[in-house]
Amino acid sequence: MQHGGQLVIELESASAIESLRLHWPEYLMEAAEVGLYLCLTCVFAGLLLSPASSVRHFIGGTLELRALMGLAVGATVVAIVLSPWGKQSGGHFNPALTVAFYRLGKVCLADAVFYIVAQFSGAIGGVCLARYLLPLGRPAIQYALTTPGVRGSAVAFIGEVTVSFALMTTILVSSNRESLSRYTPYLVGLLYAIFITIEAPLSGMSMNPARTFGPALHVGYWHAIWLYFTAPTLGMLIAAELFLRARGGVYPFCAKLHHANNKRCIFHHGSRPRPDRNDVRREA
Repeated sequence: MQHGGQLVIELESASAIESLRLHWPEYLMEAAEVGLYLCLTCVFAGLLLSPASSVRHFIGGTLELRALMGLAVGATVVAIVLSPWGKQSGGHFNPALTVAFYRLGKVCLADAVFYIVAQFSGAIGGVCLARYLLPLGRPAIQYALTTPGVRGSAVAFIGEVTVSFALMTTILVSSNRESLSRYTPYLVGLLYAIFITIEAPLSGMSMNPARTFGPALHVGYWHAIWLYFTAPTLGMLIAAELFLRARGGVYPFCAKLHHANNKRCIFHHGSRPRPDRNDVRREA
């Protein structure tokens, strides 16, 4: 007779292997989505923020440059979420978002872990691709770094928590209302555009640990990296908790940002919470 804890571990290991066997296409899609997002973000940063860029000298004003950066990144996010791969994988390409949906019972543990591994792997690969595509190579990646502004790490932390909270709240509210669900990708892209324009001077506007990690790894810049891992995750988890409380414990329907499509869905559906470990142990 096996000990209960050992049995749960074995069940989880089997579940992880089964998830990898069945859901590997979604994991690769997430990696590709993050890779494309980071690659284009680095390209946009090189074109708009690098002092050597003729586009920057033509436009001049920093606010206008941030607005263009925001529009470019926001449009990229919308395009990725609405792409065939984004419709199938859910279009997370953000470890903090995946963690929040795991807390909400929409993603099983194995899928959450593999998604996060794929997201960080995609971020590294995307920046690597941009590094060899951009004329300035490694120096151009520096302009895609997310770093605390002149007001310091505390203000940057508050800024990251705030924008991440706002993003997750918007996703949960819009995707769980029939009249708004089809507009969720566009609302997410709009928020990216607004936050890059307004909040970027405070923290660089990350909202995504993988987005920060990719450029930081290639440049070797680790200042305040903890901030970009903890603040987005905290902001989205707070949004998830408040969403549950506001709905009296009713869970969201799904973890996809665009659900009304003919692509398969690997997430848990419905408004009931997922079973916990004690339930699994009793059933076993």
